[in-house]
Amino acid sequence: MIHSISRRSFVKTAALASMATRVGMSEIKTIQDKQLLFVGTQTGPASKGIYAYEWDAAQGLLKELGLAAESDHPTFLALAPDGKRLYAANEINEYQGAKSGAVSGFNIDRSGAKLALINTVPSTASGPCHVAVDATGHTVFCANYTDGGAGSFHANAQGRLSTAVSQFHYKGHSVVPDRQEASHAHRATVSPDNRFVYINDLGLDCIHIYRLDPATSKLTPNSPAQWTAHPGSGPRALRFHPNGKWAFCIHELACALEVLEWDPHTGALTSLDRVNLLPADFHQPSLASEVVFDREGKFAYAAVRGYDHVMTYAVDPASGALTLLDRTSAGGRTPRHIAMDPSYGWLLVANQDSDNIAVIRRNQKTGKLENAGTSFPRVKPQCLVFL
Repeated sequence: MIHSISRRSFVKTAALASMATRVGMSEIKTIQDKQLLFVGTQTGPASKGIYAYEWDAAQGLLKELGLAAESDHPTFLALAPDGKRLYAANEINEYQGAKSGAVSGFNIDRSGAKLALINTVPSTASGPCHVAVDATGHTVFCANYTDGGAGSFHANAQGRLSTAVSQFHYKGHSVVPDRQEASHAHRATVSPDNRFVYINDLGLDCIHIYRLDPATSKLTPNSPAQWTAHPGSGPRALRFHPNGKWAFCIHELACALEVLEWDPHTGALTSLDRVNLLPADFHQPSLASEVVFDREGKFAYAAVRGYDHVMTYAVDPASGALTLLDRTSAGGRTPRHIAMDPSYGWLLVANQDSDNIAVIRRNQKTGKLENAGTSFPRVKPQCLVFL
């Protein structure tokens, strides 16, 4: 009955009906379906933390919504599985007077495009450059680049982080004197079954392997304890293929992409294929940064800084072997991070040194990227996370 509906609800319903008459229900659906993108940055005079954008997948457009949360150098972000919380690696070398970085947790306000700080805890070592969340949403991991370590933290029902439940500090070196003089942990990756955690160590040319107890968030060394890369590779990033059988490793220093077979019983990794990302005639200093896939895993996309391109590869569904399809400009300088949008029709590139986010259309049938992308300004973008 009409008298059981509040005046505000009645007005809102009438307004929606009027809007439907004017623009049609399909356009209302488009308006409601626009998504949020959070961008982590290096902070300074012109950048204060994590920024929010409205993403229009129909047009490939970003609309800046402003500062979502002020935070100190939130250079990598990770979304909890339920989409209600966001965690950030604060890539700093001192926190509360100690030689440590930090990890921060936020509640997400979707309607306001804001982040509300839950709490911040020490990351166990300085220079954390990566965070990840397990499948339960109750364990958060970080990789500390500067001091070469990793840690796990328990997140309670409200998303509040504990101090470190597990922490590891690595010793040693590898063959590149100015980059591998010590351990430099760079990525924490959870296995598809939520039983193993992999810590890429750029400095030691290996991936440390741990078993995860999701009930306690505790990590224990696995057997085998690591996978070892070719000397001088600098394994930076790891991402599991959608089929759950392979993990793709980006080697920063060697500018290579390696396909690894994953054993779900032992946690072991075995090399299947490896390709060089740079063309043979390109000899400028370059550093590989990230790899992503399309929804089905038919195509892989790898970014390289210095060369400032994104490479498109076809992935053989039987063997994981990679075939180069194309090389596309990153739309700026120093592509630190790339992300596929939820429609898989666009690739977004965070270009650190040209202060922009490039949006590049993707042909979903051929996998190829368009050469001309659209650029949106953002000071020192580091990480792109769609909500």
